[in-house]
Amino acid sequence: MIELVILGLLLLFAVIVLMRTVRIVPQQTALIIERLGRYHSTLEGGIHFLVPFVDKVRANIDLREQVVSFPPQPVITSDNLVVNIDTVIYYSVIDAKSAVYEIANFIQGIEQLTVTTLRNVIGSLDLEQTLTSRDQINAQLRGVLDEATGKWGIRVNRVELKAIDPPMSIQESMEKQMKAERERRAIILTAEGSKQSNILTAEGEKQSQILRAEGSAQARVLEAQGQARAIQQVFDAIHRGKPTQKLLAYQYLQVLPQIARGDSNKMWIIPSELTDALKGIGGALGRGDGGGGFDDGDTEEDWQPSEDLSTPFDDTVLADPAQALAEARGQAGDASREAADHATPPARQQPPLTPPADAVPPRMPQADPVPPVDPTPPVDPAAPTDPAPPRES
Repeated sequence: MIELVILGLLLLFAVIVLMRTVRIVPQQTALIIERLGRYHSTLEGGIHFLVPFVDKVRANIDLREQVVSFPPQPVITSDNLVVNIDTVIYYSVIDAKSAVYEIANFIQGIEQLTVTTLRNVIGSLDLEQTLTSRDQINAQLRGVLDEATGKWGIRVNRVELKAIDPPMSIQESMEKQMKAERERRAIILTAEGSKQSNILTAEGEKQSQILRAEGSAQARVLEAQGQARAIQQVFDAIHRGKPTQKLLAYQYLQVLPQIARGDSNKMWIIPSELTDALKGIGGALGRGDGGGGFDDGDTEEDWQPSEDLSTPFDDTVLADPAQALAEARGQAGDASREAADHATPPARQQPPLTPPADAVPPRMPQADPVPPVDPTPPVDPAAPTDPAPPRES
């Protein structure tokens, strides 16, 4: 029985010795070995053999990149405002021996060094610069920390400011300022849009008035040409008919009641030509059958019908509606581009592109041309070319 106990104790002692002798170190891990209380070696990844009860593992160091987040720290800016800043440090151990023997707790050392450096950097900046200069602050912190932790066997890879929290009153003031700035920009954009809209509306009214004026002018010219041709044709028809004095006097008497027509006429002045017309009618009734013909020595050879019916309006050239519309659209396009240039901020204005000399202009839609007015009056083939003068009965 005693032999079994001794055998068991020997087996247990052998296992303990084996465990203290053989060490398997994982990848990216370093073991600091002390022999009799002094630094002996640094074991890296793999299998290693130690002297049992003589060699001792002092520290197990992880060589991978580590991330540590520090709690918010109150920092005073140059304009005497207290802000709370959270920092995140990315570091890695490059010398396990220095990380163990040069500093007792390198995590605590990095934290305190970060706080002091952060206060030094932020103290030279105001609140606006602190909020907008994160990259600059990160670079300064990383440079100071990397230089200070180099002798500890620590390499600081990155420093990030996770949050910058100004006081609540400052946050409210900043929100009001941003709201006022956005409202100002909205008002400016609305005014620019209204300005451009008014300019385009005015240009459209201008072009529409120009087109209406062109149409009115063409309509008046055509109406004047029609009235002139109608008067000429009536004049020629009357002279071809060779009216007598009696017929003219009769027509005069028929038109005479229209002169006196109207409720506002209080007085009616008899023209002097009325007596001449009455004399002509009376002479015609007294002369009987022999009173025909032209009076006052007029003969048929005194007037000849005009063969040339051309008028001064035949040479009138009307403006082409399509050309006028094209010019109006061109002016409207120029006005639109000018309004857009005024609405665009000066920093964003681009110089106009000059088209090449061989560029083909865009084709404008063609309007229906105005049919030309035929200066020659229509001739009825059934009508006689030279009607005979009326004879008195």
